[in-house]
Amino acid sequence: QVQLVESGGGLVQAGGSLRLSCAASASIFSINVMDWYRQAPGKQRELVAVVFNSGSTNYADSVKGRFTISRDNAENTVYLQMNSLKPEDTAVYYCHTRLFLSLTWRDYWGQGTQVTVSS
Repeated sequence: QVQLVESGGGLVQAGGSLRLSCAASASIFSINVMDWYRQAPGKQRELVAVVFNSGSTNYADSVKGRFTISRDNAENTVYLQMNSLKPEDTAVYYCHTRLFLSLTWRDYWGQGTQVTVSS
């Protein structure tokens, strides 16, 4: 099992930057996929970015070229660097992973961190 704790959210003006961190309670060295989701008011939770243990990444079209996901396995931490922020990026951002335990896949979520972008 693993606990995930996000930090780094806040209020920023459009065009600004924020860096989110996700600290894991256990080693992420053997966890292949770590990702960030977000949920805006009245909308479904959506996948924002994925990072694999190989270092490969994938992004939602809406954030490509502006957001960068990375991981530091030695620090058990995943980051989301967000640049050129837009008001539509306003949401609660969640760190997530999925582990295969006791013959079943289990989802683990952080508590979320609020990002608010003012116009």
